[in-house]
Amino acid sequence: MKGAWGEDAARSYLEREGYRTVETNFRTRFGEIDIIASRGEYIVFVEVKTRKSDRFAAAREAVTAAKQQRITATAALWLQKHPSQLQPRFDVVEVYGEEGATAAPRIYHLENAFGG
Repeated sequence: MKGAWGEDAARSYLEREGYRTVETNFRTRFGEIDIIASRGEYIVFVEVKTRKSDRFAAAREAVTAAKQQRITATAALWLQKHPSQLQPRFDVVEVYGEEGATAAPRIYHLENAFGG
């Protein structure tokens, strides 16, 4: 499954960059957040977009205003259940590649990609 493979690659990348995974695939009636992680002063809500390539469009372009609203609403519910002093931030991680390919996926991390 492309999405799960991409999310695993993104989570591994984030952990190598010093993020601590708090939760994955948090679902509510509003939507889902792929990865919730923390680093420093931030609790980070991460949307992962996986594509074979960026030939036609960047993966981040799939994170529309409507999708951002769903993620923001979902994050608000998570924060109600898990109060935190950390500053919330919304990131997008693009993963380009294919599961089982010999080449490692290309990963681009866009910090503070949108705000609530």
